[in-house]
Amino acid sequence: MISSVNVKRKKSGGGSNAILYVVCILLTVLSILPFLIMFINATRSTYQVQQHALSLVPSNFLFSNFSVLNGKTFNPLAGFLNSLIIATGTTLCAVYFSTLTAYALVAYTWRLRQAFFTLIVAVMMIPSQVSSIGFYRFMYQVHMTNNFWALILPSIAAPMTVFFMRQYMLPTLSLDMVASARIDGAGEFRIFNSFVIPIMKPAMATQAIFTFVSSWNELFRPMILLTKREKYTMPIMVSLLKGDIYKTEYGAVYLALSLSVLPLLVVYFVLSKYIIAGVALGSVKE
Repeated sequence: MISSVNVKRKKSGGGSNAILYVVCILLTVLSILPFLIMFINATRSTYQVQQHALSLVPSNFLFSNFSVLNGKTFNPLAGFLNSLIIATGTTLCAVYFSTLTAYALVAYTWRLRQAFFTLIVAVMMIPSQVSSIGFYRFMYQVHMTNNFWALILPSIAAPMTVFFMRQYMLPTLSLDMVASARIDGAGEFRIFNSFVIPIMKPAMATQAIFTFVSSWNELFRPMILLTKREKYTMPIMVSLLKGDIYKTEYGAVYLALSLSVLPLLVVYFVLSKYIIAGVALGSVKE
């Protein structure tokens, strides 16, 4: 009797697992399909894209589409380097200084700590577009237009990243070990760089992906601050790929989009192992 019940449980469990696998495979295909279509359309001509919008077979117009990009004053190397400089600088500043701010909110006891955290949460509710006019006027007055630092330095104040880091640090950071390091004579920055940062690696990798992607795809602020063509980022160049009143080169547009997406995929695959490690670490209970 018991063996028959176990057999039924195994059969029901196997059926539910099969359904789960099918759903996961279906979601994976739906997630990958748009990128696959974009990469394939980058190898097709404008006529092929217009006549057959959906195709899973690559064509042989990749180099001709690239020639069209160069003919439209699209400089993928310059745009890639500009976007890479801005996105990398923004990511480093946002992740490091946000972790440092979160450490100050967790490891220190001071009178206005809760009020300061409440202010950070309140700033999260304000859309960035609200302050864009004042931000541009300030950058113009200090002669920071057409300067990458105008897009990198403001990322030091990243309320969403600070909030995430604080929430991750509260159950993870051992204040007793921090106190022990202080007793041993370690300075505060030595404790932060040698002890806190290794603990926060999964959270920092997660926020690095989000920050890099957000900075790489940002169009509004770079468009109002960068007016020189040699300073354009990849999103600005892609947004300017408009055809004349007679024809739009869709193959070239898809190629430009593919070039702008490739670095994001590389960053995700490089840092995804830290995210998986962080999830596994958080699921272990002592």
